[in-house]
Amino acid sequence: MDLKKLRYFIAVAEELHFNRAAQKLNITQPPLSQQIQGLEEDLGVKLFERTKRQVQLTSAGAIFLEESRNIVAQLERSIKMTQLASQGKVGQLSIAFVDSAAGGMMVNVVKKFRERYPDVQLTLNEMTSAQQLKALHDGKIHVGFLRWADPSPSITSRLCTNESLVAVLPEMHPLAIHPTLSLQSLANEPFIMSPHQMGASYHDLILDVCEQHGFQPNIVQEAVQMYTIVNLVAAGIGISIVPSSVCVFQRSGVVFRSFDEDTLPVPLYAAWKTANRETILTHFLQVLEEMADSHTSKLVSTV
Repeated sequence: MDLKKLRYFIAVAEELHFNRAAQKLNITQPPLSQQIQGLEEDLGVKLFERTKRQVQLTSAGAIFLEESRNIVAQLERSIKMTQLASQGKVGQLSIAFVDSAAGGMMVNVVKKFRERYPDVQLTLNEMTSAQQLKALHDGKIHVGFLRWADPSPSITSRLCTNESLVAVLPEMHPLAIHPTLSLQSLANEPFIMSPHQMGASYHDLILDVCEQHGFQPNIVQEAVQMYTIVNLVAAGIGISIVPSSVCVFQRSGVVFRSFDEDTLPVPLYAAWKTANRETILTHFLQVLEEMADSHTSKLVSTV
């Protein structure tokens, strides 16, 4: 069906006058009449009753008018949505994050992006760093916030922030009375840590910090999620060393304490598939750039 004919038909049906409809369409009457006749021949249905004095819709024409309006309106909506999608103003963006990033810069980036592009549907998934990298390689997420960068050239990573490490202790622990702690004071404590296979880089960083201060942590319990680690500390299972952003998981029964010594920084990276050129992702990365700390503005890329 020729959409031009539908628009011509709608104009005549609304005006019920060929001359006025032709003026509205900025054409002359003869080609308009020819288009309407051609439409009726295409349909095999009479759409108008015509006399010298008036033009009226037939019952079939009245039904066809309603359907034609719906078709044209849907087409216009489709064109508009397609144009907005090409501009990155509508669509879907899938974001993954490690749970310890839930209280840091990632939240501010997501908030600013939502304010700027309210019609983009965001899907947020909590994943470990290893799970995120696999999802990025598989094309299941657009961008991830994770604790280590993938050296593969197919993934681009950007350093967002460097966090400090803090100790999390049961509230009634003897060391909890101190405002800050020495790392050495934790040498004989039972540790709760994330599994090595779920985040080797972060796991190894904690081991390195402890070894630099003369001990190997006595790991008595492993847990994947940071809030689970905090809850296990509250239950008295042991203590842990976590990124400072985990302090947002404040709950009764635990305290967080910074260290007297300088510790290795805990990086938070944003990562995305290098080949992904979607406009919607480009907009998100622009917001990320705007909000990233100036001292971490250098792009860490494997390309």
